[in-house]
Amino acid sequence: MSRDEVRRDRVSQFVDLARIYRRWTKVQTAQALGREPSKVVPESGNPKLDLVVGLAEALDWEVGDVAEGIWRDEAESYEQIEKIAERGFAVLDREAIEAHRAGEYRRMTELARALFLAAHTGSERATAANRLAGAYDGLGRYTKALAALQRGLSEPEVPSHVRMILEVNLANAHYALWHLVEACAVANGLVQRFQVRVAQSRTERVVCAFGHYVRGQSQRRLIETDPLSGNVHAEAAKADLQIAMESYGALATEFDDPSYAGVANTCTGAIIECNAALGIVDPICAAEALSVGLDQVVDVANYPPGDWLESYGWWAVFGCNVALRGLSGPELHRHMAIFSNKTSEIAERMENWSMRERAFTFEHLRRQRMNESLGYSTEWLLDDEDVRTVTGTMGRFPSFRETGWRILESSRALHNA
Repeated sequence: MSRDEVRRDRVSQFVDLARIYRRWTKVQTAQALGREPSKVVPESGNPKLDLVVGLAEALDWEVGDVAEGIWRDEAESYEQIEKIAERGFAVLDREAIEAHRAGEYRRMTELARALFLAAHTGSERATAANRLAGAYDGLGRYTKALAALQRGLSEPEVPSHVRMILEVNLANAHYALWHLVEACAVANGLVQRFQVRVAQSRTERVVCAFGHYVRGQSQRRLIETDPLSGNVHAEAAKADLQIAMESYGALATEFDDPSYAGVANTCTGAIIECNAALGIVDPICAAEALSVGLDQVVDVANYPPGDWLESYGWWAVFGCNVALRGLSGPELHRHMAIFSNKTSEIAERMENWSMRERAFTFEHLRRQRMNESLGYSTEWLLDDEDVRTVTGTMGRFPSFRETGWRILESSRALHNA
């Protein structure tokens, strides 16, 4: 069967679903979809947008879910994944882990899909879901990572150590998407579990440390989104981040793993931001301390990517937060220029979409402050690569879309295309 025929059958199935769901006749269905009864399903198999929207409204589905159902993986792709799955679960799982370490996230996505076909138990399907989530996380597709983790957690008879990993990664996916209440709630469940029973194995200790890290970072972000309770969030964030910093530091020493030390360094920078928010450290002193830390990564292009470089990217983010909350006038613009530029440099080196979102948001805020002081608006200068990055960021972060449109409109990049 050709691709056009496959899609045409799927569109026909959706039309039939809508008819049955709404208790319509075929004529009523066609009228609701704005089509002639004999031409509801296009011969090409590629429906126009109005038909997809009409089907979504008729079914009470999201438009994206209907589109995904029509244009999901083709038969040829499935056959390719099926062939890969013949290598067996254990082999594929090792390959997926290796792909993750190598940053080969698209290959990891393919391996994870093959893992689902090779899986025979709930535990194996949950592991496959975790690998798929890791691939999506690396690609910055956090909404898809969230869905994959929820899929894994719905599996029956999943061992506790696998479930813990899924849960802490779920908390982190919520955090990446700025679902801060949800991130805190999931992380809190894990942290409380280890207050009752001390973490023993390496996996348990990492999950416990990561739980404190995600809860602490989520509370730190709540300083911005819930400023009326800013001090409460800053205190809670600092307490969690202190525990995470000490835990990751101990793990780094015991297992001689520099990635743990990199995460501990991220916590150190976040604590500086919290101290500034609490008034324990003067904002200018906090900004200077974070700026001095960035002296470690002056030449970003030649600094090896990994947890240490990422940690300094977050230091730059923390610096922007400190500057926006506590500085004004020339000091604000000087520090924001330094921190936002470094955030952008490291984001590009790491291909980190969360950091890219922060870089564009901070630059937008910096320009707003500058325009207010100047009394007129300055135009963004975006090249095609910048426009592509803004577009990709808008797709990955629904909360960024309004800011993204403002950036694009201010740059007039689309008008000049």
